[in-house]
Amino acid sequence: MSGEFLALLAGLAALTLGSLAAFVTGARRLRLVADTPTARVRSAAQGPVELTGRAALLPGPPIIAPLSGTPCVWYEYRVERRQRGNRGSARWSTVHAGRSGDLFALDDDTGRCVVDPEGARVHTPHRERWHGHRANPQAAPLPAALLDGGHYRYLERRIHPGDPLYALGHFRSQGGADPGPLKDEVTALLREWKRDARRMAAIDTDGDGQVDLAEWDRAREMAQRQALEARAQRAREPQVHLLGRGPQRGMPYLLSVYPESRLLRGLRWRARLGAVGFLSGIGGLAWLLLGGAQGLGLQ
Repeated sequence: MSGEFLALLAGLAALTLGSLAAFVTGARRLRLVADTPTARVRSAAQGPVELTGRAALLPGPPIIAPLSGTPCVWYEYRVERRQRGNRGSARWSTVHAGRSGDLFALDDDTGRCVVDPEGARVHTPHRERWHGHRANPQAAPLPAALLDGGHYRYLERRIHPGDPLYALGHFRSQGGADPGPLKDEVTALLREWKRDARRMAAIDTDGDGQVDLAEWDRAREMAQRQALEARAQRAREPQVHLLGRGPQRGMPYLLSVYPESRLLRGLRWRARLGAVGFLSGIGGLAWLLLGGAQGLGLQ
């Protein structure tokens, strides 16, 4: 087999696998976004959830996009430098890049949820790209056509306060009433005590080196009292709702200024294009392996 044949075969195989991955990922995300009902912050269940509301800042220092100086609740940026290749062609290399990890809020008409953007896939229309002559611009962005001669290119994406916000992620609440069963907390406490030699020595009241049933029953009563006291303390604290990336593998974490309907359209197109690419790749591989390469003179 010639090198050209092997290169074409490898290219078609990579196209087929990449298209298959795009189809599977797009179809899974499409199903999750379409099938997850929209919840309200006040009544949302613990775990995977879909929320809609408005982006808002939390109390504290403002969040400022580093390239444009624009106040926002989230940003992502990249600075690239134009370099000349060996044959005079220009290419852009990344000088530095970053992404906001600051917490912000999603507000709806029932309450507020704190959003941790770490690991989220963000969709936003607030995208700026402009050129300049410094690696760290300080001026606000201007249209790229007016600043086309700079050796640096700046790219920035943002979510602004007040933007409509769609979120699909893992929801949990802290403080306030505890929704889980008390026995789970008692079991967790006892499991923790078992790993503590001093605690086990205190439970072994007769000092014979073994915890008998009566001693263990007393330990269970102590753990239950401690769990109830902890619950009472948490009930006096204000309840805080948190949204972030969940522990489940394969569960997407999405934040979008666009509405759900637009996300669904994009995911449908990604799944369709992935399916078309996969079928085209399979057809190309079959044609190549069944004799098409001979017609091209690659063997």
